[in-house]
Amino acid sequence: MDENQRDAYERYREIFRGERLPLAFVDLEPFDRNIAYVASTQRHTGKTIRVHSKSIRCVSLLHRILDKGGEAFRGVMTFTMEETAFLAGKGFDDFIVSYPTVQPTDLDLFVDLTRAGKTVSLVVDSEEHLEGLSRAGEREGVVLRACMEVDMSYRPLRGPVHLGVRRSPIRTMEEALLLARRSKGYPGVRIDSVMGYEAHIAGLNDDLPDARVKSRLLRALKKASVRELTERRSHVVDRLRREGLELRAVNGGGSGSLLSTGRDPSVTEVTAGSAFYAPGLFHHFKDVSFLPAAFFALQIVRRPAKGIVTCHGGGYVASGPTGEDKLPVPYLPKGCTFLPFEGAGEVQTPLKLPAACPRLELGDPIFFQHAKAGEIAERFNTFSLVERDRIVDRVKTYRGEGKAFL
Repeated sequence: MDENQRDAYERYREIFRGERLPLAFVDLEPFDRNIAYVASTQRHTGKTIRVHSKSIRCVSLLHRILDKGGEAFRGVMTFTMEETAFLAGKGFDDFIVSYPTVQPTDLDLFVDLTRAGKTVSLVVDSEEHLEGLSRAGEREGVVLRACMEVDMSYRPLRGPVHLGVRRSPIRTMEEALLLARRSKGYPGVRIDSVMGYEAHIAGLNDDLPDARVKSRLLRALKKASVRELTERRSHVVDRLRREGLELRAVNGGGSGSLLSTGRDPSVTEVTAGSAFYAPGLFHHFKDVSFLPAAFFALQIVRRPAKGIVTCHGGGYVASGPTGEDKLPVPYLPKGCTFLPFEGAGEVQTPLKLPAACPRLELGDPIFFQHAKAGEIAERFNTFSLVERDRIVDRVKTYRGEGKAFL
């Protein structure tokens, strides 16, 4: 452990001395620097940045991003209609709800938001979605906005290999055009935007320090995919506009693809979320670089053997396919590692300490990062906000507001 890492541990340990653990916190200096960095990625593209609330899940920090980001940022991408209504009540506007819904209660909220003058578009990818939205809109005398999602995954040589996530069934210009034409038969809904999320580029580390060959291969695949999807998305957007669709937004990308998506001429805005907390899965990108800003702290409660300490709690495992990369990342002291047969447990997490470790007492904290960004907010009611050498505020997460949207 070098001197800077030791100083960082000592700084956080002093800040949280006497605080009840476990706790979650955000260091505002790297958080604010991430805001500025994300804004800088689009300085010469003319694209605005939409904040993905799923990765933040804290009203105060969403406000901070939009306030400090200024004109570079516009709008929020949400993950449920109920969450959208909650944020609208907190003063936010200009939403894209990034996952479809057909629940009557969600459609009622959608109608209410539209009637109240809020700008809300709900993602759709089928005629069934359009039919449900139109029925609700016609019944209540409003026209609901829809955002067509186009699949951006990579299928080399048009074969069976599928690199990306399984989201929209709309992939080609012809499929997008067909849905656009059919939408004209549904008077209660109007397609006003397009979204294409290149998850296999935006969320996949491609500069892994211990896997150079793998990283080069991943970068080559990403580069080929960017060429293909840029051309395909441009054809889709151009054809939809020639069909008469007035698109207020063409949304693309995520934190890991800010540069490549920003260069796409057909895109009007890019999305960023995980960039602001920079969790464990967002440390190793070649094109972009973020500063870790969100953490949680566990107290040491046991020393079961020489060179090993056990923390209370810690089993905050990320969603997705099971693997070591979904475990929390021991952050400080640097060099702590999980035991292979225990990992991060619900009630206890043992760690092997590095050789050059500062002296640790029972009750001292170990600092971690969650593998993903917003999911840590589902575990804690508040984030302590840290600036320099003290806690400057405590703000509520969605959970602290009494909300659980999924």
